[in-house]
Amino acid sequence: MNITKNSAVTLSYKVQDATGKMLEKSDTPMVYLHGGYGNTFAKIEEALEGKTTGFSTVLDLSAEDAFGVRDESLMVSIPKTQFPPGVKVGGALQGHDDSGKAQTFTVLKIKGDQVLLDGNHPMAGKALRFSLTVTDVRAASEEEIAHGHVHGEHGHHH
Repeated sequence: MNITKNSAVTLSYKVQDATGKMLEKSDTPMVYLHGGYGNTFAKIEEALEGKTTGFSTVLDLSAEDAFGVRDESLMVSIPKTQFPPGVKVGGALQGHDDSGKAQTFTVLKIKGDQVLLDGNHPMAGKALRFSLTVTDVRAASEEEIAHGHVHGEHGHHH
């Protein structure tokens, strides 16, 4: 089956930075609903359109085409008293942006009674190399299409 809109696509992948340093490698497959649902980057969908199981490719994505450019307005300093005990540098905290949308913040620094947080994705601002192999393609179910994501073993669970 060829990858087209409303295909459930299973990939194995690895992600490297521009210097070739390994940033992430799939231990379990990634499954996404193909066709503009925002489940993966648009450039990845473009490269996989019409391909079949077994297809492999390497894609170089700019920061803008991957996790976006860094937004320095997402760097915030909050009093340490607003955090639970045990907050550590490198830890992740869930918060909300100004519109109420859930956002993950990484603890960058604890200095005195202040905690410096970064709301950018850890890979924001980086050009990335994606090595992808299509391991399965199937037609998505009506429920998956209605929900806008793949269900099942490596997909979304309700």
